[in-house]
Amino acid sequence: MRRSRALSAALVLSFATVGLGVVAAPEAVAVTPPVGFTADDLPTWQTNGIVWALAQTDGVVFAGGTFSALRPPDGAAGAAQPAVNFAAFDAATGAPTGCKLSFTLSSGTATVRALAVSPDKKTLYAGGYFGAVNGTPVSSLAAIDIATCTPKTSFRPVFSATVRALAVTDDTLYAGGDFSTVSGVTRQRYAAVGLADAAVLPFTANADEPGRALAVTPDGANVVLGGDFNTVNGTASHALAVVNATSGAVTKAYPGFIPPTSVVKAVETDASGIYTGNEGTGGGVFDGRIALNADTLEQRWRDTCLGATQALKAYQRVLYSASHAHDCSSVGEFPDGARHHFLAQPTTAIGKLGWFPNTNDGIGEQIGPRALTIATSGSTQYLWSGGEFTTVNGAPAQGLTRFASTGDKGAPTVPIVSATSVKPGEVQVRWRSSYDTDDSRLTYKVYRNGSTTPLATVQGDSLMWARPQVTVKDTAVTAGTSYTYRVTASDAAGNTSALSATASVTAASATQNYPATVIADGAQLYWRYDDPATPFVADLSGGNNSGVHVNSPALRQTPGATTGPSTAIGFNGTTQWLYADRRIAQPSTYALETWFKTTTKTGGMLIGFGDNTTAASKRHDENVYMANNGKLVFGVNSGGVKTLVSPAAYNNGAWHQVVAAQGTGGMRFYVDGKIVGNNTVTTSAVATGYWRAGADTLTGWPSAPTSNFFNGQLDETAVYPSALGAARVANHYAVAKAAALR
Repeated sequence: MRRSRALSAALVLSFATVGLGVVAAPEAVAVTPPVGFTADDLPTWQTNGIVWALAQTDGVVFAGGTFSALRPPDGAAGAAQPAVNFAAFDAATGAPTGCKLSFTLSSGTATVRALAVSPDKKTLYAGGYFGAVNGTPVSSLAAIDIATCTPKTSFRPVFSATVRALAVTDDTLYAGGDFSTVSGVTRQRYAAVGLADAAVLPFTANADEPGRALAVTPDGANVVLGGDFNTVNGTASHALAVVNATSGAVTKAYPGFIPPTSVVKAVETDASGIYTGNEGTGGGVFDGRIALNADTLEQRWRDTCLGATQALKAYQRVLYSASHAHDCSSVGEFPDGARHHFLAQPTTAIGKLGWFPNTNDGIGEQIGPRALTIATSGSTQYLWSGGEFTTVNGAPAQGLTRFASTGDKGAPTVPIVSATSVKPGEVQVRWRSSYDTDDSRLTYKVYRNGSTTPLATVQGDSLMWARPQVTVKDTAVTAGTSYTYRVTASDAAGNTSALSATASVTAASATQNYPATVIADGAQLYWRYDDPATPFVADLSGGNNSGVHVNSPALRQTPGATTGPSTAIGFNGTTQWLYADRRIAQPSTYALETWFKTTTKTGGMLIGFGDNTTAASKRHDENVYMANNGKLVFGVNSGGVKTLVSPAAYNNGAWHQVVAAQGTGGMRFYVDGKIVGNNTVTTSAVATGYWRAGADTLTGWPSAPTSNFFNGQLDETAVYPSALGAARVANHYAVAKAAALR
């Protein structure tokens, strides 16, 4: 079983060298472990409102919320039917069962907010804000006999306000919510009643603000409380507390553990852990998840992704969560951007696993999914989710969706392939890792010259936000001969993408002078821009730092900056850029090199380091940019912005080389092989992020241009792990103008 920390920290790259014959890779046999469900949503009956709560037993899933009707899955036959804030479904088919209950209120809007099934599976408990079930008077809590689908008239405790959370043991029902009394007894936000007679128990855990979640610890000794509160029984403990299951006395308080701008929306347990889902408002919030060790009640890990977490479900050592995660950069994952509504991670670690079904934000508060449960029917498990969403995986589906443990149908994305030959005796075939919503390890097959027998079979790991370059080196080539390559990607279930577009190349007869020089000088990122299709930018260095186009820059522009067959990339100055597909720690010693050609009067970014990929960076550094007057600026953040500025302008429509280096000797700035500025600044800001070219935020930087976007062409972009000296910079400039071949 592969832990996600390995995926997130250092995704596995495949690099194979092939001559005659096939390099074989082992075939996977299931959805990439330890993920237990496919990301393919199954047809499920829909609601016309919000599903707030789910529970299950014996192949039946119960849904509660704020809705009045059900309808068949989109495009399926059948008629809508009434369902007043509650419905029961066959876990395997997604269709309603014969259990019909109406949760109503004489005045106002009724809603079901919590559901829990008794350990003996005979009783369903429902909490919310309602006054009757099928006409039987109740007060925001009801007990339902599952066998007959009728309310139990002998169990009718009176809650003074909304019940938002429930947990049940063999003899006790725990509740949390907005209430201040239960059956006339003072119980502020949390209470316990006996299952036998609904009597209010001595358990007292009075909180000053609403309770939103609770769970009994695995040993049954304590109850975990989550909510908006700041104190429990007068003890300071914001949003999270553990109390004795019998008395309600505080077992462990967590003052200062969760920021005051955040609350706990969900609590989940398994045999060894306690997990919280959190939501924040405003700045400095905590929106992610916390794992506590069940035996010590101390933190195991804390996931600081942003995007309010609404529900959790632990299953076979994986924690599934419902949220609208949009920024996981703080844990080294995806930067601020699109919302991702389902995530999976090991219960032992922060890093995400390869499982990414998605919904939209939907209606109401536009949060997306609100509830999770896992049901079993036969030998198949089903992960159900309810919420506010109106689409799932891009297709119409409102309120409910489900995913099975078998039946993976989705194929990986089609690889985008580039092929190059810069020295005799080899062709390098490169592609960006494909993406599959429920498999992080994929198998690639490389085909040459239309053959149906693969030249190579390799495996590589990828995640939604980390799709490293995969490279195959073909050494069975003849100089001067043309070759074509196509690649497929397959997931663990055998679902296979279409063949990639053809990448064509002529095997080199002699070594290309300029790329050989760049590679020999140790480049760890080298973009030549010879790629045939967007959005992939191949990296010719050994670093496998491929790039990704944004908004389709112009490809294969000629003539390029150097002698020989290489081409350039063109940016329109308004919407286009590219970024490295690999998140790295910002280097303190480095050299940035690129060639550029422009006549722009509005400046723009040439190359720099930022913390985002598909949007403007909030943190950015080590920038090389052009001012409106055509002069070049090299800037770093080092106790304030420090810059070097070229004396001359270079927006004359000719190709120019620029190199920006920083190391123990300070900053050095070169244009066309000659130094144009230097200082003794040896440091820059410490961060993680991505190399970007063509655009990023420059607001507030000296001589900031009118446009952050560069209008012109780039070529031969490289990043080195050392500060290139003057002799090497000059040599690169000379080699670019010399004979193309050695």
